[in-house]
Amino acid sequence: MNFENIKNILVKNFQEKLTQKSKLYISISLGWIIFIGYLTWWNGLKSMSLDKSFRWDEWFWFGIIPAVAPYLFHFIWKKKDTEDH
Repeated sequence: MNFENIKNILVKNFQEKLTQKSKLYISISLGWIIFIGYLTWWNGLKSMSLDKSFRWDEWFWFGIIPAVAPYLFHFIWKKKDTEDH
């Protein structure tokens, strides 16, 4: 699967009308990612070590993965339309 296929899938899914429920879930996920990014940045600044850089690995594992995992599980376990068979 190349970048064009992924882009086409994302464009197709977001061109459809989103329900209030899906908008809420997406907003919560983005809020979580931003909140964890802020906490990661703040903890890096307040760290006792000399390295005050942003901890990308913490942000990825505690921010991105928990926010994206429910969508991956939904994609894997959602029922297929009967027209596809």
